[in-house]
Amino acid sequence: MKVAIGSDHGGVNIKEEIKTLMGEMGIEFEDVGCECSESVDYPDYALPVAELVANGKADRGILVCGTGIGMSIAANKVKGVRCALVHDLFSAKATREHNDSNVLAMGERVIGPGLAREIAKVWLETEYEGGRHERRVSKIKEYENK
Repeated sequence: MKVAIGSDHGGVNIKEEIKTLMGEMGIEFEDVGCECSESVDYPDYALPVAELVANGKADRGILVCGTGIGMSIAANKVKGVRCALVHDLFSAKATREHNDSNVLAMGERVIGPGLAREIAKVWLETEYEGGRHERRVSKIKEYENK
């Protein structure tokens, strides 16, 4: 699995935690930035991550900003991306099993690094169930292709 990861200035610390986690898990990743504490614009990082996933150059993506909201909104504008904003373990598992989410968004000002690591680990390890959920995910894909 290859994961694209990015953050704005509000999510740099958790992004670094998740990179460490992925290294421990043996997951290949590409960091698209940012590496600063000065204010930057979240679409400049959300869109490249989402495009890497949509274009098949990454299997999944992880985005972190202050709340995760801006990143998730921007990522979901990219056709083929199903970005889920997650701040708890149940949702991390459910969005993979039921929605086949391919991008995860989190907020550094909402959760701490320990919980962020746990969420990312569950999300990375959980497989899509398909089955009854496939009909619903297919409806999203069909709408995108209109």
